[in-house]
Amino acid sequence: MPTWSQLGLQDSASPLMEQLIFFHDHAMVVLILITTLVGYMMATLFFNTLTNRFLLEGQTIEIIWTVLPALILIFIALPSLRLLYLLDEVNNPSITLKAIGHQWYWSYEYSDFLQVEFDSYMLPTNELPTDGFRLLDVDNRTVLPMNTQIRVLITAADVIHSWTVPALGVKADAIPGRLNQVSFLMNRPGLFYGQCSEICGANRSFMPIVIESVSVDSFLNWISSASEA
Repeated sequence: MPTWSQLGLQDSASPLMEQLIFFHDHAMVVLILITTLVGYMMATLFFNTLTNRFLLEGQTIEIIWTVLPALILIFIALPSLRLLYLLDEVNNPSITLKAIGHQWYWSYEYSDFLQVEFDSYMLPTNELPTDGFRLLDVDNRTVLPMNTQIRVLITAADVIHSWTVPALGVKADAIPGRLNQVSFLMNRPGLFYGQCSEICGANRSFMPIVIESVSVDSFLNWISSASEA
Protein backbone atom coordinates (compact mmCIF):
# COMPACT_ATOMS: atom_id res chain seq x y z
CA MET A 1 0.00 0.00 0.00
CA PRO A 2 1.18 3.61 -0.45
CA THR A 3 3.01 5.29 2.41
CA TRP A 4 3.65 8.91 3.40
CA SER A 5 5.72 10.97 0.92
CA GLN A 6 5.84 8.07 -1.55
CA LEU A 7 6.24 9.48 -5.06
CA GLY A 8 6.64 6.27 -7.04
CA LEU A 9 4.30 3.37 -7.75
CA GLN A 10 3.46 0.75 -5.15
CA ASP A 11 5.64 -2.36 -4.91
CA SER A 12 4.31 -4.94 -7.32
CA ALA A 13 2.67 -8.15 -6.12
CA SER A 14 2.09 -9.68 -9.55
CA PRO A 15 4.09 -10.15 -12.79
CA LEU A 16 1.68 -7.82 -14.63
CA MET A 17 2.37 -4.97 -12.24
CA GLU A 18 6.11 -5.57 -12.62
CA GLN A 19 5.72 -5.16 -16.38
CA LEU A 20 3.66 -1.98 -15.90
CA ILE A 21 6.39 -0.51 -13.68
CA PHE A 22 9.08 -1.45 -16.23
CA PHE A 23 7.09 0.26 -18.99
CA HIS A 24 6.58 3.36 -16.82
CA ASP A 25 10.34 3.61 -16.21
CA HIS A 26 11.03 3.03 -19.93
CA ALA A 27 8.64 5.84 -20.94
CA MET A 28 10.07 8.18 -18.28
CA VAL A 29 13.63 7.68 -19.57
CA VAL A 30 12.47 8.60 -23.10
CA LEU A 31 10.62 11.68 -21.78
CA ILE A 32 13.63 12.85 -19.77
CA LEU A 33 15.89 12.53 -22.82
CA ILE A 34 13.43 14.50 -24.99
CA THR A 35 12.97 17.19 -22.33
CA THR A 36 16.73 17.54 -21.84
CA LEU A 37 17.41 17.81 -25.59
CA VAL A 38 14.62 20.33 -26.27
CA GLY A 39 15.56 22.35 -23.16
CA TYR A 40 19.20 22.49 -24.27
CA MET A 41 18.22 23.60 -27.79
CA MET A 42 15.87 26.31 -26.45
CA ALA A 43 18.54 27.59 -24.04
CA THR A 44 21.02 27.72 -26.91
CA LEU A 45 18.60 29.76 -29.05
CA PHE A 46 17.87 32.18 -26.20
CA PHE A 47 21.46 32.91 -25.22
CA ASN A 48 23.30 32.60 -28.54
CA THR A 49 23.34 35.81 -30.58
CA LEU A 50 24.98 34.13 -33.59
CA THR A 51 23.01 32.65 -36.47
CA ASN A 52 24.05 29.55 -38.38
CA ARG A 53 23.35 30.45 -42.01
CA PHE A 54 23.24 26.77 -43.02
CA LEU A 55 20.24 26.10 -40.70
CA LEU A 56 17.99 28.74 -42.28
CA GLU A 57 17.00 26.18 -44.89
CA GLY A 58 18.10 22.57 -45.08
CA GLN A 59 16.56 19.33 -46.29
CA THR A 60 18.75 17.18 -44.06
CA ILE A 61 17.76 18.69 -40.71
CA GLU A 62 14.07 18.68 -41.70
CA ILE A 63 14.26 14.95 -42.49
CA ILE A 64 16.00 14.31 -39.16
CA TRP A 65 13.43 16.16 -37.03
CA THR A 66 10.59 14.42 -38.88
CA VAL A 67 11.95 10.86 -38.75
CA LEU A 68 13.39 10.99 -35.22
CA PRO A 69 10.04 11.64 -33.41
CA ALA A 70 8.44 8.83 -35.46
CA LEU A 71 11.17 6.41 -34.33
CA ILE A 72 10.74 7.53 -30.71
CA LEU A 73 6.96 6.92 -30.91
CA ILE A 74 7.56 3.41 -32.28
CA PHE A 75 10.07 2.82 -29.47
CA ILE A 76 7.29 3.64 -26.95
CA ALA A 77 4.34 2.06 -28.82
CA LEU A 78 5.74 -1.47 -29.29
CA PRO A 79 6.24 -2.24 -25.55
CA SER A 80 2.88 -0.58 -24.85
CA LEU A 81 1.03 -2.83 -27.32
CA ARG A 82 2.79 -5.92 -25.94
CA LEU A 83 1.67 -4.96 -22.44
CA LEU A 84 -1.92 -4.34 -23.55
CA TYR A 85 -2.15 -7.87 -24.95
CA LEU A 86 -0.52 -9.32 -21.82
CA LEU A 87 -3.05 -7.58 -19.57
CA ASP A 88 -5.93 -8.99 -21.62
CA GLU A 89 -4.64 -12.57 -21.60
CA VAL A 90 -6.41 -15.19 -19.46
CA ASN A 91 -4.20 -18.24 -18.84
CA ASN A 92 -6.34 -21.21 -17.74
CA PRO A 93 -7.48 -19.77 -14.38
CA SER A 94 -7.54 -22.15 -11.41
CA ILE A 95 -10.01 -20.05 -9.41
CA THR A 96 -12.84 -17.75 -10.48
CA LEU A 97 -13.98 -14.95 -8.18
CA LYS A 98 -17.04 -12.83 -8.90
CA ALA A 99 -17.03 -9.26 -7.54
CA ILE A 100 -20.32 -7.33 -7.48
CA GLY A 101 -20.34 -3.61 -6.77
CA HIS A 102 -23.15 -2.08 -4.69
CA GLN A 103 -23.76 1.35 -3.22
CA TRP A 104 -21.49 1.27 -1.23
CA TYR A 105 -19.92 -2.12 -0.59
CA TRP A 106 -18.63 -5.14 -2.52
CA SER A 107 -20.10 -8.66 -2.67
CA TYR A 108 -17.92 -11.66 -3.54
CA GLU A 109 -18.83 -15.12 -4.83
CA TYR A 110 -16.39 -18.02 -5.16
CA SER A 111 -18.00 -19.69 -8.19
CA ASP A 112 -15.92 -22.89 -7.96
CA PHE A 113 -17.24 -23.70 -4.46
CA LEU A 114 -20.76 -24.20 -3.17
CA GLN A 115 -22.33 -21.42 -1.10
CA VAL A 116 -19.20 -19.35 -0.54
CA GLU A 117 -20.32 -15.75 -0.85
CA PHE A 118 -20.18 -12.74 1.43
CA ASP A 119 -20.44 -8.96 1.57
CA SER A 120 -17.41 -6.80 2.33
CA TYR A 121 -18.06 -3.51 4.15
CA MET A 122 -15.58 -0.87 5.24
CA LEU A 123 -14.80 -0.93 8.96
CA PRO A 124 -15.96 2.33 10.58
CA THR A 125 -13.30 4.27 12.46
CA ASN A 126 -14.73 3.47 15.90
CA GLU A 127 -14.46 -0.29 15.20
CA LEU A 128 -10.92 -0.28 13.76
CA PRO A 129 -8.27 -2.35 15.55
CA THR A 130 -5.15 -0.52 16.68
CA ASP A 131 -3.21 -1.80 13.65
CA GLY A 132 -6.04 -1.09 11.17
CA PHE A 133 -6.01 1.38 8.30
CA ARG A 134 -8.72 4.03 8.24
CA LEU A 135 -10.96 3.95 5.12
CA LEU A 136 -9.08 0.87 3.83
CA ASP A 137 -9.86 -2.08 6.12
CA VAL A 138 -12.95 -4.24 5.69
CA ASP A 139 -14.90 -6.70 7.84
CA ASN A 140 -14.50 -9.59 5.36
CA ARG A 141 -11.26 -9.82 3.41
CA THR A 142 -11.09 -11.52 0.01
CA VAL A 143 -8.77 -14.50 0.58
CA LEU A 144 -6.97 -15.83 -2.50
CA PRO A 145 -4.04 -18.24 -2.98
CA MET A 146 -0.65 -17.01 -4.17
CA ASN A 147 1.15 -18.45 -7.22
CA THR A 148 -2.23 -19.38 -8.69
CA GLN A 149 -3.85 -17.97 -11.82
CA ILE A 150 -7.00 -16.15 -10.72
CA ARG A 151 -9.85 -14.80 -12.84
CA VAL A 152 -12.14 -12.09 -11.48
CA LEU A 153 -15.54 -11.46 -13.06
CA ILE A 154 -16.68 -7.95 -12.24
CA THR A 155 -20.19 -6.50 -12.41
CA ALA A 156 -22.46 -4.12 -10.50
CA ALA A 157 -25.98 -4.21 -9.13
CA ASP A 158 -26.88 -0.51 -9.30
CA VAL A 159 -24.48 2.07 -10.80
CA ILE A 160 -21.03 1.91 -12.41
CA HIS A 161 -18.22 1.05 -9.99
CA SER A 162 -14.56 0.23 -10.59
CA TRP A 163 -12.68 -2.68 -8.96
CA THR A 164 -9.10 -1.52 -8.51
CA VAL A 165 -6.08 -3.02 -6.72
CA PRO A 166 -2.92 -1.02 -7.64
CA ALA A 167 -0.36 -3.51 -6.26
CA LEU A 168 -1.74 -6.19 -8.60
CA GLY A 169 -1.99 -3.90 -11.65
CA VAL A 170 -5.73 -4.59 -11.85
CA LYS A 171 -8.50 -2.11 -12.66
CA ALA A 172 -11.83 -2.85 -14.35
CA ASP A 173 -15.21 -1.12 -14.43
CA ALA A 174 -18.15 -2.84 -12.76
CA ILE A 175 -21.11 -2.14 -15.04
CA PRO A 176 -24.72 -3.25 -14.36
CA GLY A 177 -25.84 -5.94 -16.82
CA ARG A 178 -22.31 -6.63 -18.03
CA LEU A 179 -19.45 -8.92 -16.94
CA ASN A 180 -15.91 -7.62 -17.21
CA GLN A 181 -12.98 -9.98 -16.72
CA VAL A 182 -9.47 -9.53 -15.33
CA SER A 183 -6.79 -12.09 -14.60
CA PHE A 184 -3.75 -11.98 -12.32
CA LEU A 185 -1.28 -14.08 -10.35
CA MET A 186 0.05 -13.00 -6.95
CA ASN A 187 3.70 -13.89 -6.40
CA ARG A 188 3.96 -13.08 -2.70
CA PRO A 189 1.79 -13.25 0.42
CA GLY A 190 0.37 -10.13 2.02
CA LEU A 191 -2.55 -7.72 2.20
CA PHE A 192 -3.23 -5.66 -0.91
CA TYR A 193 -5.55 -2.68 -0.66
CA GLY A 194 -7.71 -1.01 -3.28
CA GLN A 195 -10.73 1.25 -3.58
CA CYS A 196 -13.58 1.92 -5.97
CA SER A 197 -12.15 4.22 -8.66
CA GLU A 198 -15.41 5.39 -10.18
CA ILE A 199 -17.66 8.30 -9.16
CA CYS A 200 -20.52 6.09 -7.96
CA GLY A 201 -22.29 8.29 -5.45
CA ALA A 202 -21.97 10.04 -2.10
CA ASN A 203 -20.05 7.28 -0.31
CA ARG A 204 -17.76 6.14 -3.10
CA SER A 205 -14.73 6.78 -0.86
CA PHE A 206 -16.01 4.22 1.60
CA MET A 207 -16.03 0.93 -0.35
CA PRO A 208 -12.46 -0.39 -0.09
CA ILE A 209 -11.09 -3.70 -1.37
CA VAL A 210 -8.72 -5.91 0.64
CA ILE A 211 -7.09 -8.94 -1.00
CA GLU A 212 -5.39 -11.36 1.40
CA SER A 213 -2.79 -13.45 -0.42
CA VAL A 214 -2.07 -16.74 1.39
CA SER A 215 -0.52 -20.12 0.62
CA VAL A 216 -2.63 -22.72 -1.18
CA ASP A 217 -2.90 -24.85 2.01
CA SER A 218 -4.13 -21.87 4.04
CA PHE A 219 -6.62 -21.00 1.32
CA LEU A 220 -8.02 -24.56 1.25
CA ASN A 221 -8.41 -24.50 5.04
CA TRP A 222 -10.18 -21.13 4.82
CA ILE A 223 -12.49 -22.17 1.98
CA SER A 224 -13.48 -25.39 3.77
CA SER A 225 -14.36 -23.49 6.96
CA ALA A 226 -16.25 -20.88 4.90
CA SER A 227 -18.23 -23.65 3.13
CA GLU A 228 -19.21 -25.23 6.46
CA ALA A 229 -20.27 -21.88 7.89
